[in-house]
Amino acid sequence: MKRGRDPVERAASDDEDLQEIATWEPRTRLDRFAVGFYERIFPAIRGLVLATAVLFTLAILFASSIGTPRLPVVALFAALSAVPALALAAYVYVADVTTKEPLDLIAATFALAFVFASFAAIVNTAAEPLFAALGGLGVVGYFLLIVAPGEELVKLLAVRFYAYRDGRFDSVVDGAVYGAVAGLGFATIENAIYVTGFVQQATTGIVVDQAIDIAQRRALAGPGHVIYSGIAGYYLGLAKFVDEHRGAVVLKGLVIAAGFHALYNLTIGFAPGIVGGLLGVGPIVAFVVYVVAFDGVAGGFLVLKLYNYRDAYNRVDAGRTYDPDAPVDATEIDPSTNDDPIAPGAKRAQSAQEADESTATWGTDDAETDAGWESTVEDDDSGW
Repeated sequence: MKRGRDPVERAASDDEDLQEIATWEPRTRLDRFAVGFYERIFPAIRGLVLATAVLFTLAILFASSIGTPRLPVVALFAALSAVPALALAAYVYVADVTTKEPLDLIAATFALAFVFASFAAIVNTAAEPLFAALGGLGVVGYFLLIVAPGEELVKLLAVRFYAYRDGRFDSVVDGAVYGAVAGLGFATIENAIYVTGFVQQATTGIVVDQAIDIAQRRALAGPGHVIYSGIAGYYLGLAKFVDEHRGAVVLKGLVIAAGFHALYNLTIGFAPGIVGGLLGVGPIVAFVVYVVAFDGVAGGFLVLKLYNYRDAYNRVDAGRTYDPDAPVDATEIDPSTNDDPIAPGAKRAQSAQEADESTATWGTDDAETDAGWESTVEDDDSGW
């Protein structure tokens, strides 16, 4: 969003000093302190948020590992349960028709989603008993108002926190790629917590069998996280390159992603039973059929977005003019910090200087044109 100008500033001459009347630039020690504090407070807050997320994650992982029998084996199956989500995230990565995203941003987004998942875990755990006291309606409200939007928000935060601010995030479809990676990071730690928790609470059976059982079910849940956050990430990427209503675009993506997410959570408890009755198959097969069908619908929405982008990219021959090294235009959310800051007063003086230079150049051009015209006339007269 471009800076507006006060009527006094618009009407004043270029040499008018309007400090703290209609313009402002740091001149005093207090001014410079305010500038320095403002420029440092947000990085400090970001660092505090990240450090808190890391501490929460370590605490959750430590609590999950205590009392887990044959922890290395259980951890292996927890990791294997994320393989389908990894495959889906890889598909979204390959589907990027522009340049392939750098691995350092991919790794950072995965790690951020991995640790930011702790925020959602804490909120979900604290809110669950409050909503459970309301009965069936409370369960609906819990998934619709807490779990789905909260988890999609922290996954989107993982993208917004780092990759979004990088200049290499230079196309709309990049948002879908980083969103999918954030979903993979979230699914990885969520599966680990579910698998270890299930094994700890089981009272019968062999540990390996228990781990295999829960890992198989969690393997089908992971791709959903990739799909939902891929959708939200796509709209985040779109918001970076539109001129207006960026917040509304991001909100739309979150609503769609959280809507799919909540619908899955609300139906997974009973819908497979209906599918099993209709198809005459066992509960495991019915569960797989329903999850695959649901992910097919939600994933189809994301794939359609990627297809439409690829089609437009090829139709306008964007690859011919696309320069991945070109700087991304500044956005309302992240104003560019690459240019040297110019104080308002200096801008006014600079504008006046440019105007004078333009006038001088115009006068020179006129003189040269007149001289050339006179020379041409003389030549024509002599020739005539």
